[in-house]
Amino acid sequence: MYRQNQTLVRLLQPPVTALGYELLGIEELREGRTALVRIYIDSETGITLDDCERVSEQVTGVLDVEDPVRGPYRLEVSSPGLDRPLFTLDQCRHYLGWNVRVRLRSKVQGRRKFTGRLLDVQDDSLVIDEDDVSYTVPADLVDRANLVAEI
Repeated sequence: MYRQNQTLVRLLQPPVTALGYELLGIEELREGRTALVRIYIDSETGITLDDCERVSEQVTGVLDVEDPVRGPYRLEVSSPGLDRPLFTLDQCRHYLGWNVRVRLRSKVQGRRKFTGRLLDVQDDSLVIDEDDVSYTVPADLVDRANLVAEI
């Protein structure tokens, strides 16, 4: 599913977990010459600004010592928010029946974007119902998946 820098996940999972949080996923984006490293955390009681600061301080130390990001970078630690990103199939399984927005790296049935109800999560695919049509989307083609905020 969502491609993550596995070196960053391997380095940052232990300190985030040790602080009592769940590491949902890591985005690494390029902004010109600078990288943006965005870490999503969660806990059963939710996430506050103090939680993000706490994790940021711990993670900054690890990143400074290990230096896994080439060149300058900016670190963000965030709660998942209402449009929660979904990084793994297990995370998707937790939200069966919810509306999702999925963007693919290449086309499936002539499309790269799907928005609809998540009907099923199989070993290697997502099944999304969009306007009463079911689409099976290979998980390895998913570039990004998010819940659709329902307010």
